[in-house]
Amino acid sequence: MNLELETRNDVLILRLTGRLDSSSSPELERMVNEQLGAGTQRLVFDFSALDYISSAGLRVILLAGKKLRASKGKLVLVGLRDMVREVFEMSGFLTLFAVADTVDEGLAKV
Repeated sequence: MNLELETRNDVLILRLTGRLDSSSSPELERMVNEQLGAGTQRLVFDFSALDYISSAGLRVILLAGKKLRASKGKLVLVGLRDMVREVFEMSGFLTLFAVADTVDEGLAKV
């Protein structure tokens, strides 16, 4: 997995490329915890270049969502490709988080 950070108008955009699985999820979890600990309240996960997500990856997304909800923050999932969207759908995550097709649409939802 490759991870890229961008900040736009106090919204953190995390772009993930490749596979988010048990070997790469600890890096994402560390990064998310670091950013949320530093005061980030609005987060957009850009999955437009993500090929695969495992339950370990879902766990990190869920933890980020719980922390943001507790601090009245917001999280949006963007650019879900078919295979990744199916995993989110089957796990029930699409009912837990706001979803958008593009980063610009996601920014409008946070």
